[in-house]
Amino acid sequence: MTHSAQVLDGKAVAESIRLRLHQEIADLSAATNGHFQPHLVIIQVGDREDSSVYVRMKQQAAQKLLGLIDSLNADPSLHGILVQLPLPPGFDERLVTESIDHRKDVDGFHSMNMGELVKRDAEPLFVPCTPKGVMELLKVSGVDLAGKNAVVIGRSNIVGSPVASLLTAADATVTICHSKTKNLEQIVKTADVLVAAVGRPELVKGSWLKPGCVVIDVGTNAVPDATKKAGVRWVGDVDYQGSLPVASAITPVPGGVGPMTVAMLLENTVISAKRFLKGFKVPTEVLKLKLLNPVPSDIDIAMAQRPKPIKRIAAELGLFPSEFEEYGSTKAKISLSVLDRLKHRKDGKKIHHTIGLCQALGAHLHKTVFACVRQPSQGPTFGIKGGAAGGGYSQVIPMDEFNLHLTGDIHAITAANNLLAAAIDARIFHEATQTDTALFDRLCPKKKGVRSFSAVMKGRLERLGISQEKWNDPELLTPEERSAFARLDIDVDTITWQRVVDTNDRFLRKVNVGMGPQEQGKTRETGFDIAVASECMAERLGKMVVASSKSGNPITADDIGCGGALAVLMKDAIKPNLMQTIEGTPVLVHAGPFANIAHGNSSILADRIALKLAGTDPALTGADALPAGYVVTEAGFGADIGMEKFFDIKCRYSGLVPDAVVLVSTVRSLKMHGGGPEVIAGKPLSEVYQTENLELLQEGCKNMMKHIVNARKFGVPVLVAVNRFSSDSQAELELVKQMALKAGASDAVICDHWAQGGLGAIDLANAVVKVTNETKDDEFKFLYDLDLPIEKKIEIIAKKLYTRQGFGKLPICMAKTHLSLSHNPKLKGVPTGFTVPVRDIRASVGAGFLYPLLGEMQTMPGLSTRPGFYDIDVDTETGRVLGFLN
Repeated sequence: MTHSAQVLDGKAVAESIRLRLHQEIADLSAATNGHFQPHLVIIQVGDREDSSVYVRMKQQAAQKLLGLIDSLNADPSLHGILVQLPLPPGFDERLVTESIDHRKDVDGFHSMNMGELVKRDAEPLFVPCTPKGVMELLKVSGVDLAGKNAVVIGRSNIVGSPVASLLTAADATVTICHSKTKNLEQIVKTADVLVAAVGRPELVKGSWLKPGCVVIDVGTNAVPDATKKAGVRWVGDVDYQGSLPVASAITPVPGGVGPMTVAMLLENTVISAKRFLKGFKVPTEVLKLKLLNPVPSDIDIAMAQRPKPIKRIAAELGLFPSEFEEYGSTKAKISLSVLDRLKHRKDGKKIHHTIGLCQALGAHLHKTVFACVRQPSQGPTFGIKGGAAGGGYSQVIPMDEFNLHLTGDIHAITAANNLLAAAIDARIFHEATQTDTALFDRLCPKKKGVRSFSAVMKGRLERLGISQEKWNDPELLTPEERSAFARLDIDVDTITWQRVVDTNDRFLRKVNVGMGPQEQGKTRETGFDIAVASECMAERLGKMVVASSKSGNPITADDIGCGGALAVLMKDAIKPNLMQTIEGTPVLVHAGPFANIAHGNSSILADRIALKLAGTDPALTGADALPAGYVVTEAGFGADIGMEKFFDIKCRYSGLVPDAVVLVSTVRSLKMHGGGPEVIAGKPLSEVYQTENLELLQEGCKNMMKHIVNARKFGVPVLVAVNRFSSDSQAELELVKQMALKAGASDAVICDHWAQGGLGAIDLANAVVKVTNETKDDEFKFLYDLDLPIEKKIEIIAKKLYTRQGFGKLPICMAKTHLSLSHNPKLKGVPTGFTVPVRDIRASVGAGFLYPLLGEMQTMPGLSTRPGFYDIDVDTETGRVLGFLN
C-alpha cells in the first residue's frame, strides 16, 4: 500500500483559531460592557514608480509615515500596528519597524521582541506571525520536538531566524541553511523536521527527505501554468507531490502556512488588547527611609530623599506616555483621557485620610494606593502655618516644589479670576459711558460688512429668551432685544467677585478701585481674597455668578463674555498633578481650596482618576485579576468642616462615597479641648501638654467623641488614628482609644508615621483593609436634603436674594474656624448654647454651593509679626532651599 503524508490543513486550523478568538472577544466585551474591542491598524504604503512627483516626495512621505506611527503609538485604544512589508524604495524599513511601539508590534519584528525571542528563558511580547503559525502546525502534526533534528532553509528576519529560535526553545537541535550552505541535500536528509522558507520554487525534492520527516513549507512562488486562468500556479519551496510518499506530515501550498499567518496576526492583536486591558505596570520601587532620632526638620528629611523619576511613577501606575506630561523630573500632569480608557473598571476603595496611611498601604502592605491631596497656597507657606506636604517621615516630595509653584495651577487660577474681575469693572465703565446702540455696535462689530455673535454670546441670547432664528444674524434683533443683550446693568452693590493674590495680605481686604482720572469717577469699594478662595478652583467657569443686575437677575461669567477665556487660562490646570510620597507611593495633587472658607477638598477629577487606576477589571480573572486598590483622599481639617463639606458637597456632586473615614486626633489637641492653656504660635508649649494628665485628657475626649458621632451620622465606618507625640504616655494613648471605641469608632489605632513613615502606620493600614472588606450595616446618607429652604439648612442666614435667583437648593459650605465646633476658636471641647453670627453669605454658583461667613472668618489671611518667610532662603551655590517649613 502506498504511503501518503498527513496533510496539515492550515485553513482548518486557522478557522478553529478564529472561532476561538471570536468567542473570547465576545466574552471579554460582555464583561466590560463593550469596552474590549481589539483594534489593529494596517499601514500600506503605495508604490507608484511611474509618478515622478511621488519619487521626489519619497522623503517627505517617509516622514509622514513616521509621524503617523507616532500618533498610533500614542493612542491606547489601538492595540496593534502593522506596516505592510516590503516598503517601496526610498524608505528605511528598519527605521519604520523600530518606530512602532514594541507593545503594539503584533508582527513581532521590533528589535525588543526579536531580541527577547533569541534569549533563552525570555518571552517576547509578540512572536512573528508566520513563525508562530509554523509552530502551531507542528503542534497539530503531533511531533515531539525535544531532541529532534530540525533544519531551517532560509535565514530571513521574517521567517528563518525566528523559526530557528522557536525550535531551539522547544529543545530541537537546529541547523540553519542559506544560499552559502554547501551540501544542502545531505543536510536536509538529516532532518526530522524541515522548515523551508527560501523563496525558490520546489527546491527541495522528495528524494532529499528523511522518511517520516515533518515538512512545513513556507514558500509561496508563482510559476507559469497555461492551464490556469491567471496564467500561473502557486507552489512552495518543496516538491509537494514528490514529498507526499516520504514525509509523515506536510503543509500544502496554498492552504498551509498562509492562513495560519493571518490567524496568528489576529491572535497577537487579541493578546495585545488583553494586555492593554490589564495595563503595562512595572513593579513598584519602594524608597527606603533612613530613620533618625531625634527626627530632623521636614525640609532636611525631604532633601535627604532622592525621588524616583516621575516617568517611573507613571510606569508603575500603568500610564501610557500619551497620558502624562512631565513638568521636570519629579512632577507630571495626568490627562483626563485616562478616565475614558478605564471607564469599564470598578472603582477601588476610597478612604478619607492622607499621607502616612498611603505609605503604609503601598510601601509596607504592597497595596495599590493613591493619595489625593490639595495643592498648598503660598499664603500659609510664607505665613505662620507652613506648608501642607505632611511632616516628618510622612510627606510629599519634593516638598519645596509641592509648596511653591508646582505646575502653576494656582497662578492660572489667579490669572483667570483677575481677568474676570477686570472684565466686570470694564463692563460697568463702558455701560456707564456709552449708549445702547454704541454698546451693541462694539460688542458685535461689522467685519467685512457682516455682524455675528460669538459662541458665548449665543448662550446669553438663550438666557434672555431671544428666538434661536436670530442667533446667526444680529441685525434681526429688535431695539429692545439689542438693549437687553448689550446692557448687563450691573448693581455694583451686589458684586461678589473679588480680585485675588496668593499671599497673606491684610491690607488688601478692602480697597478702592477706579481712582485714576481715566475712569471718570467710576470708583467703588472692593477687596482681595486669597487665591485659593477663588471660585475658579471649581472650574465650572461659565456658570459662576458674579453679581446681580439692578432688576435682580444673576449675572454670570458667560454674561460678561469671558467664560471661554477663563477656560483657556486654566486648560492645563484641569489636569491633576502626579507626585510621590517620601517612600515612593503615588500622589495626585489637584486644586487647593481653603478648608475654612471653601470646601477644602482635593478635586473630584483626581479622585476619579485614582479610583480607576486602583480599580478592578471584571474581565480579568485568575492570575490576570487586578486586586482592588485604595484611594486615600484628603478633606480639610475638622470633622465639622472638612468632613462635613466632603460629604454634603463633594460626595453629593460626584456620587462617590468613601468606604471609611479616618479621623485624626492627638493627645495634645484633646487636652486643649479639655480646658488646657491656649496654644499660641511662637510661644513655648505649656507643660500640661508635655506631661501626663488623664483628667484633662478625658474631658477633652468629649470633643473627639462628638466628631465620631457626627461622622457616623453619614453612615460610614469611622476609624480613629491617634498620632503619637514623644511626650504622650501609654496610659493617655490607651484612654483615647477607649473613648473612641465607646463613641462608636470601628477601631482606634496609635500611629507614629511622623517619626517612622509608613512603618508607623501599619496597624492603621491593616485596620483600614479590615474595615473596608467588611459588609457595611449602614447606608450612606447626607446630613440634609437640598430641597429644604435655606432657613432650614442654616436658620439665621439672610436668604431672600439667593432663594429668589434659584440658588436655594444649593448645599451650604460653612466658612468657620477649625479650632472649635463653634464659630469661636476660644470655645473648646463640646460647646453648647452659643449663637452663630453670620457676617455675610456668598454664592459660589459655579462651584455649586453657598458659603456663609461665620464670626471673624476672613477670606484674606494676614501675616503675623514674624512670618515664616524670615527663615526661608536659597543656597546660591547648590540651589537648595533653606529653612523651609522647619
